[in-house]
Amino acid sequence: MKQLTRAEKHLYRKFDKIREREESGANAKRKKSSRAVAKFFSNRLAIVGLVIFSVIFLACVFAPLITKYQAETVDLRNILKAPSGIHWFGTDKVGRDVFSRVLYGGRYSILIASLGALGGAVIGVLLGSYAGYKGGWFDKVFMRIGEALTSFPTMILNLLFVTIMGRSMRNLIIIFTITGWVGIFRLARATMLSIREEEYVQALHAFGLNDAIICFKHMLPNALAPIIVNITINMASMILEEAALSFLGLGVPMQIPTWGNILNASQDMYTLEKAWWMWAPVGTTITLFVMSINFIGDGIRDMTDTSVQG
Repeated sequence: MKQLTRAEKHLYRKFDKIREREESGANAKRKKSSRAVAKFFSNRLAIVGLVIFSVIFLACVFAPLITKYQAETVDLRNILKAPSGIHWFGTDKVGRDVFSRVLYGGRYSILIASLGALGGAVIGVLLGSYAGYKGGWFDKVFMRIGEALTSFPTMILNLLFVTIMGRSMRNLIIIFTITGWVGIFRLARATMLSIREEEYVQALHAFGLNDAIICFKHMLPNALAPIIVNITINMASMILEEAALSFLGLGVPMQIPTWGNILNASQDMYTLEKAWWMWAPVGTTITLFVMSINFIGDGIRDMTDTSVQG
């Protein structure tokens, strides 16, 4: 058997130390991840929110398997029928099944809110991260734009853009993206301002790495935790904004059964007093869904907050 030289033994010892360090680092990451997941599941409200969110979301996705009625099927022989074994949530003014409208309407409302929140998040994260890292004129320009947008109430801006662009599902997603990026921009910017003072960022900069690589590859992953929580808050608020706009008749066209459009058909006093099933089920669904998103956001915040993980 060949005897190892002193240099080879030294090299093998170095390799062993590197392997042990990598394995210990991987184990530490796994333990940290396990603690974070355990922290989330120890939050009872987060678990309740996850269950409610899953039930409503899956019911909307698999609506054709749950209800035999179509959202737009008119039945003039069953106008304003109270909830029963045939129509679980009753029927509306033209005999449409309210339960099926709630499920199919959830598809559109959740899609609009999700795409609007994600679109705003992408723009806000990209601009906010680079502005916080780079500073200078780039930071000043987009800070002034953000301040200009936040000087108006969000609902007023939404109404203004709807008036200019018109009513459609696509336009509503674009509007929510335009009005929803500012909050995430400011959060990402503030987080990156603190991270850029870390020693590893200074070392990367000293090695001459590209600013974009330092910002988006090395710094941004450390700033994602609060951003994810903010995205959940934005999604919940956009569910409410869509419902409010459609209730006012300025959101999605009436032929699309969103949650807001279902409420829009319940504005008269007779419906409010005598046909409660036209507005109560969808109002309860909106409330539960928004609350569930907020509960999940709280759980994610606790899960990613290193100060409370122990």
